[in-house]
Parts: sequence; structure tokens; C-alpha cells
Amino acid sequence: MKLKRFLLSAPFKGAGPLSKLLGLAGLVGLVAGLGAILFYWLLNASQYFFMDFLMGYRPMGPAGESSLLGETDTVFKPYLFLVIPALGGLLSGLIVFWLAPEAEGHGTDAAIDTFHRKQGLIRGRVPFVKIISSALTIGSGGSGGREGPIAQIGAGFGSLLGQWLGLSPTDRRILMVSGMGAGIGAIFHAPLAGALFASEVLYRETEFEYEVLVPTAIASSIAYGVFNTQFGWNSLFETPAFRFTNPLELIPYTVLAIIVAFAAKLFIKLFYFIRDWFAKLPGPPHLKPMYGGMLVGIIAFFLPEEIRLGAVGTGYGIIQQGLDIPDGPMTLQILLFIAVAKMFTTSFSIGSGGSGGVFGPSVVIGGALGGAVGWAFLLYFDQFHVAPGAFVIVGMAGFFSAAAKTPISMVIMVSEMTGNYLLLVPAMWVNAIAFFVNRKTTLYEKQIPTRLDSPAHLGNFMEEILRQLKVKDAINRNPETPLPIVRQNTTLMELLDLLATSVSQVFPVLNEDDELIGMIDARDVRITYREKQLAPLLVAQDFLQEPITITNRDSLFTAVRKQHEIDIRDLIVVDADNSKKVLAVLNGNDIISVYDREIKKSMRDIRSDIKKIGH
Repeated sequence: MKLKRFLLSAPFKGAGPLSKLLGLAGLVGLVAGLGAILFYWLLNASQYFFMDFLMGYRPMGPAGESSLLGETDTVFKPYLFLVIPALGGLLSGLIVFWLAPEAEGHGTDAAIDTFHRKQGLIRGRVPFVKIISSALTIGSGGSGGREGPIAQIGAGFGSLLGQWLGLSPTDRRILMVSGMGAGIGAIFHAPLAGALFASEVLYRETEFEYEVLVPTAIASSIAYGVFNTQFGWNSLFETPAFRFTNPLELIPYTVLAIIVAFAAKLFIKLFYFIRDWFAKLPGPPHLKPMYGGMLVGIIAFFLPEEIRLGAVGTGYGIIQQGLDIPDGPMTLQILLFIAVAKMFTTSFSIGSGGSGGVFGPSVVIGGALGGAVGWAFLLYFDQFHVAPGAFVIVGMAGFFSAAAKTPISMVIMVSEMTGNYLLLVPAMWVNAIAFFVNRKTTLYEKQIPTRLDSPAHLGNFMEEILRQLKVKDAINRNPETPLPIVRQNTTLMELLDLLATSVSQVFPVLNEDDELIGMIDARDVRITYREKQLAPLLVAQDFLQEPITITNRDSLFTAVRKQHEIDIRDLIVVDADNSKKVLAVLNGNDIISVYDREIKKSMRDIRSDIKKIGH
């Protein structure tokens, strides 16, 4: 309790709500950075045990990372591919489906769904289950990425902190997204991209969750610092100094954009086809990741080494090799086979219920396709003088932009991951075209089209509209409706007749000069009528209470708030210039009707604007 009071007050004495939230975002970043360190160690330990110690398989990684545990002297046993990925899938499936089923699959989608539909609420066990299960899936050879696990880990702590401190759903969502961006920024050595990605990936259209940008930037910066203090400050990949100096190169880059867009669409359809196939497969769900791992192992067993390197695990070593094209072992045919193989192994690993992300595999697929396009232009259209390695970088960005609808953040992401900021123009060009070409399909099915469609913002949009509408807009809807007014001497029987013919639950009481002197609540009348002996003696004056009023110039938001505060459905509307003059009785149906009318009018205006733009 002392810690809770400290977090809510002491560090931010005299600060406003935003300053407190930014401070809490910094704490989320600290824990996300520590979580990224823990996950990275567990992933290395899993790879060391399953792939190195048991199998003797040691795939190369990106130049910016090295093995934390060294290497064993185990001789490579390729036949163990038929066992190890299945074993990892089995262990992952048992942990996930027994402890936290929501941790299955790619965690970014789960975090997106939590933001939009679950008020930022994540169970406390989910981050820990995700860490272990993802390390088992990827470390045993399953094709998955790190962004899903670390996104759910960071988001989980942000959510837990918000729940523990009793924050509002809005603030809890902000901390949750801050944790997601912080984890991604740390483990990919990309703090700015992590912040942008977390706010952009929530929507299918080109829209950002702008309220989270500053808190997420703070959290991501701190997480990046914590993680890199342990593992160094270099970028993930070592990259030659590629530059964009010839505008004619935009022609081959346009070809690349179209290819990665259609490839992203193909990957999305394949992924969800296999996911649905596994869902229909009979048997307990915790065994299905084992079947997926078994299929991955069979593919890996029959593939030649240069393709297997990209098909299993993270596959980042392929990207590092591809950056050296035309030097090195990568050929046009090998790159194409890697892209296809990675699509299948990822779909089997994650679509079966295994735990891991889809960003990493998408980067490998896009990089391989980019390298293949660059190779093709170097071989057959050498007048463009392309550098295939540059196409690897741009392909990484373009493919995931088309698949995940993140055209802005991916430009920064690949720049930070590779340490190369000189390809921003072709990256923006390819991302924009690929995003447009593959606009209708997305890898994250929990994304919402726009902020307008998000349940998280439904209350905000309603409030904005209700603030713009006035009470007079609702009462003018049907001016012919008679006012349900009564006089002081109206008898109980007359009141009951009025109740039977009126939809109103509140009746203004007027004096001889038609001035408001009070009101009658229909609930009081119904309760009193049970006392039969009192009925002939009662008149309106006996039920009189202070009137609850609102003026015709007040906003409908003020009316709704008063209804909830006082717990009354109907409000007496008086003239703003004369508080004794009754104009109407406003009820909830009146507010809903005018609100619905305004929404329909806005939608007609939007459609009209779209048609004008189209013409």
C-alpha cells in the first residue's frame, strides 16, 4: 500500500494527470526492458539446449548479436529435426493451454484486441506464460518472431500496473500500449520505431493512436537503454553503406513494392487457412502445436542447409547474408525458396497454436523477396546499377507494411535495425505502394479500421457529439407533443390517468401564473397508490419535490451527466432566460433520437466527401 501511494503521489507532487502518466510510463519502460533481457536469456537458453546441445545445429544470427552461452561439441544430427520442433511445440502447448490460452499464437494481435475490446485488462500470468512458451517454440526450431512475445510481456505489465493503481480504462490502455512499444523497441534495438509501431499497428487504415505516442516514446527509450546496457549499443544487423542517389531506381523499387504486396496477401491467406485447418483438427488443443512443430521439422529435414537457415527459428542469419549480395552464398533461386519455405514454417508453427510473433518471419520473407528482386535487376537490367543488399532492407519494410498496415513505423524500424538511414526515400516509396496495393487484407485480424470504429473510443466520440448538440435540438424534434404538466391541486386519480397516457416519468408542477414550483416523480405516485385509504385525500401538492431542471442552451452531454448523477431518466427543460418557464420534459429516448440523427447525417457527409474526391 505504501508503494501504491508513493507511485500515485510522492514522485509527482504538484504534477498534473499527464505528468503522472508519463512517470508511470517510465516505470513500464524499465520493467519492459528487464522483461526483454529475461526473454532474450530464456530464448538463448532454449536454443542452446534444443538446437545446439541436443541436435548440434548452430544457425548463424544477425551480426549485432552473439550466443550468450557459447557452443557445445555436439555433432549435427539432422534427423532430430523430426523430433525437436515437435517436442518444443508440445511443451509450449501444454503450458499455454493449461495456464493461459490467450497466450497462444502471435501476441501482438492479442495485445491489439485487449486495447480495443477488453479495456486494457490482461491477466497477471499471461506475460510469464508467454515468455516461457515462446522461448520453447522458437528455441526448438519453430518459425516465430520475438515481437509478439515481448509485445505481450510489456503490455501485460502496463496493464497490471494500471489495474493495481486503480487507473481508468483510458490510462490503463495507454500504459498497456507503452509497454508493448517499449518491449519491441528494446529487443529490436529500435526505440523510436517501437513507439511508432505500437501506436500505428492498432488500426488498419493510416491512423495513429496519438495519445500514446509521448508515453510510449518515454517507455521505449528507457527499455532500450536498460536492454542495451546489458547487450551493447549496436544495431541488430551490420549493413554496408547503401545510399539512394539515382531517382531511376524507383522503377525497380516499384516492381519490388508490387511483388511484396501480393506476397503479403498470399502469406496472410496461407497463414489463416492453416490456422483454421488446425482449429478444425480433432483432438485436444494443447497437442496441436506439437503437430505444427512436427511439420516444421519435416520441412527442415528435407531442405538444403542454405534454405533451412531461413526456414527455422528466427531466420535472421539469412538477412545478414542477404545484405552482402552479390557476395556470399545467396542466389536468386535460394532467396525465393527461403521466402516460400518461411511462409509455410511460420504458418505451421504459429497457426497451430504455438507461441511466437509474426514480425520476425515477415522481415525474413520480405528481405528474401527484396534480395531476389535486386538480384534479378542486377542480372537482367544492369542499367539501373542496383545494390541487391539495399533491396533486402527495403523489402523487409515493404512486406511487413503491406501485411500489418504499418507503413510509417516500418520505415524507421528497418532503419534502426540495420543502422542505415540513407534508404528512407525508397523505403517510403515501397511502403506506400505496398500498403495501397494490399489494403484489404491484414496479418492482424484484431485491428480496427479507424479510431471511429474502436470500442475504446466509443465513449469519447459520443461525448464529443453530445457536447456539440444542445438540449433545444432534442426538444424541437416534436413540438406538437403536449407538455405533461400538472397543477398543485391535481388529484391522485388524475395523476394516475396522466401516468397511463404519458411516456414521461417526471411531471413539472405549475402555479396559477404558469411558473414552475416543483415536480412530481411518477415512482412516488405508484408507491403511494398502494395505500388505498389515502388515495382520496392526496393531490399533486402532496408529492411535490424540488425540480431537476436543465436549460435549452445546455449541451446534451450535460443532460446525460445529470441523468446519471441523480439517477433520473427525465429532466425538466426550462428557458435559459427564465428558469420558471417550462419548455419540455427531456427523456433518454429524445437524446438517443437526436444523437442517431446526427450520426447518420455525419455518415452522409463523409460519403459525399468521398464521392467528390473520387470524381
